[in-house]
Amino acid sequence: MDTVSVSQPPITPAIPGRNDSSDSSRSSQTSTEKVKLTSPLHTSSSKHSSKHRKNHDSHFSVDRSVSPKRWKTFIKAFKHIHNLTPKEVDDFMASYEIYNLDWANEDEMVKAFGPNYQQRVGDCLRAYYSVLNHLCSLGDVEKMYIPPLMDKKASVLDNQLLYEESIAKDIGLKPGMKVLDLGCGRGRVAAHMTSVSGVQVTGLNIDANQIAQAKEWNERCGFNNEFVVHDQNDLPLPFPDESFDAFYEIQALSLCKDPAASFKEIYRVLKPGAKFSLLDWVSLPPYNPEDPEHAGLMRRVKPLIGAVGTPTPAGFEKALMDAGFTVTKSDNPSIDGLQAPLIDKVDIYFRSVRRVIHGLVRLRALPPHFKILIDRLCLDGQAFVQMDNMRLITTTYRIIAEKPSV
Repeated sequence: MDTVSVSQPPITPAIPGRNDSSDSSRSSQTSTEKVKLTSPLHTSSSKHSSKHRKNHDSHFSVDRSVSPKRWKTFIKAFKHIHNLTPKEVDDFMASYEIYNLDWANEDEMVKAFGPNYQQRVGDCLRAYYSVLNHLCSLGDVEKMYIPPLMDKKASVLDNQLLYEESIAKDIGLKPGMKVLDLGCGRGRVAAHMTSVSGVQVTGLNIDANQIAQAKEWNERCGFNNEFVVHDQNDLPLPFPDESFDAFYEIQALSLCKDPAASFKEIYRVLKPGAKFSLLDWVSLPPYNPEDPEHAGLMRRVKPLIGAVGTPTPAGFEKALMDAGFTVTKSDNPSIDGLQAPLIDKVDIYFRSVRRVIHGLVRLRALPPHFKILIDRLCLDGQAFVQMDNMRLITTTYRIIAEKPSV
């Protein structure tokens, strides 16, 4: 195996999470470290020209040419949530039952859901994401992921854009390449990849509603990207051998039943020399499942982040190498190895939204299910912050790998 670059931050004492009244801007006061990323890949196959716009402090440049207008997205999501049926709300709340279990314990999965438990999990995931994607769109996590902390003074959205542009660099995206996006969501990341690099993206997602939104958004942007409804656990993938020049996924493998089998399939559909980018949730070496505090926090956080499995960096690396990949980078790209400042910003924002929704429900200006859904979304955000600060888990572990050239 080639040399692997592994960067693991030292263990430090936990940093207490802030309460509701904290000023989220404080997360930027402890460091002036910046990540500068003005991509030389910036070109586009779109009929629209792409433009870089600098943020308020001019320390970095991100491509916002395909970023949605937040207020329009908010209103659209708000209307969708308002019009949910009682069954859709009930199915969403019931879907959380899968996060009390783990893919690794098949006996428990069979006991809870029967021998066809994978179908039950798939049904739960469809119910979960059909509502969650709209709840997330009420804030800056429309893409349904909190990114690595690339710049402490930047917004969550700008940190997303910065990280996505780093993916394009890591996997060598060039105009005309065909790229596979696993767990593509509403197609916003795919649109950004096309905007900055001129590639054609094929996105997979289990939720038909998100796929429809992805198609609509990318068509509006003038991009020739494709989106397919498909459960990542339904193998083989619906593509011929050696179909793609590169692959990326962002926090999609938390729902993957068998990463080893999935990596073999991805290896099959990639061309020789193609690069692979993973950004996902893992438990880190300090996590001890026998520690009552650690285990208690994990039980609270897994439903919040939508994790069925409990992978580790070493497990991912082994599965990739067993599939035939060469791992070239394995690290946590967040500044100081901590994602907590961004998690905290998102948590504070949504708890502020929750207070407004509670008031409107009391005034009967909103239907009661708004309160049920926002309460579920906001549950245990500070446990997530605590686990990240204790370096027990991260949802932003990065691995770059490559399929050897023939």
